[in-house]
Amino acid sequence: MTIDYAARPPHEVRRKDRAVEDEAWIRAMLHRVPFGALATVHDGQPFINTNLFVFDEAAHVIYMHTAQVGRTRANVEADERVCFSVSEMGRLLPADTALEFSVEYAGVVVFGRATIVADEAEARRALQLLLDKYFAHLRPGRDYRAITPEELARTAVYRISIEHWSGKKKEVGADFPGAFLYGDAPTLTR
Repeated sequence: MTIDYAARPPHEVRRKDRAVEDEAWIRAMLHRVPFGALATVHDGQPFINTNLFVFDEAAHVIYMHTAQVGRTRANVEADERVCFSVSEMGRLLPADTALEFSVEYAGVVVFGRATIVADEAEARRALQLLLDKYFAHLRPGRDYRAITPEELARTAVYRISIEHWSGKKKEVGADFPGAFLYGDAPTLTR
């Protein structure tokens, strides 16, 4: 029996043993991960862009920003459907056969609709949430000048309204033989 995966909901994880149904885990990952990839499409051409972002849990949206003009804005204005992905890599997992080599990972994929935030108060709030995420130890008015209207006018703020999401992870025991972090590979001797 052949399964038509294209006919299935996009947020459905094929490997049920790796699917994460725990929404608290998904929310925590969206808060923790430093950047994500936004996928848009225009005239059938996929486009992906890596962005800083912030997850506003109370509003169930993701905010990000770009310059006022560019490919992301043009694509979102043409088709508001987007996909947003974040991930983390764990240890590399060697094996006795090449087919069995693997890696630990965790990821979240968000499906939704992106819009350019037109409301100045919401845009300012979203940009402040971004600043608070990445520069949590600094405060406007104390450590830096707050966002000015001129700066706000130079920035396109996007709201991704989350319609669906899915989480997926692979994790093995701490005692997995030969597991190591990328960059920490044992030295090869020939």
